[in-house]
Amino acid sequence: MIGPGKPIDTDRYFVVASNMLGSAYGSTAPASRNPATGQPYGPDFPAITVVDIIAAQRAMLALLGVKHLVAVMGTSYGGYQAFQWAVTYPEAMNAVVCVNTAPKGSGDQRQTEALVTRLAEDPNWNGGRYYANGGIAQVLTDIRVATLKNYGIEAQLGARFPDAAEREAEIHRIATPWARAFDGNSLVTLRRAAVDFDAQKDFARIKARVLYALTTTDRLFPPGIAPAVMQRLREAGVDARFFEIRNEFGHIGANVDSPDWVPTLAAFMAKADG
Repeated sequence: MIGPGKPIDTDRYFVVASNMLGSAYGSTAPASRNPATGQPYGPDFPAITVVDIIAAQRAMLALLGVKHLVAVMGTSYGGYQAFQWAVTYPEAMNAVVCVNTAPKGSGDQRQTEALVTRLAEDPNWNGGRYYANGGIAQVLTDIRVATLKNYGIEAQLGARFPDAAEREAEIHRIATPWARAFDGNSLVTLRRAAVDFDAQKDFARIKARVLYALTTTDRLFPPGIAPAVMQRLREAGVDARFFEIRNEFGHIGANVDSPDWVPTLAAFMAKADG
């Protein structure tokens, strides 16, 4: 979907894909050095919000000299950010594409506490100060395997690995690099921000066109949540359409070259650029 001649046409668009504030892939995060102590922030990293995350993106774009966006697009947590962009910076883009996501976080901070309890099962946890004693790769691997299964990876791998044991081994192989690269304290930071996220209360601020897409088999954001979201958007006067991506790949279904989804996205982008 991204590349020359594709819906996100890199011959036409300058595509920016930034890391999230608080995440483990380059932005300031719990594993970053705290200048006050010279040690990683760890559990002392300040609580942040999705508004903070997109404010950092906005600052990055300003440094790049980007004044206006054709579209902001995101899936899952990236969809949270796309919705937040639409309500926080309504003049900044022509369109938003929010995929396999929702405009409001679910649950409460007990989910964050449960995550901390799960991470603490690793013997190296040390109250979240594990950077100098080997890290917590084992528990992160277990969490990632469970997450990938919840996303629908077993359906995606089924044809290539019909044997259950081989499929399980492949899922662990895929999970392991993530567990070595990611950071448990980042998981906690981002989970806390996700629970408190709420863009739908500000839908009336949206000026961009909205494409909201959910995958038929997604367990995290099932299509059944769409009618209420679309009603709220209509009541706020937002130019929005909903599209259901029909495939068996669950939460990662939008990442697959689905024949109905790709042309829908292409047509929407063509209007956004008009």
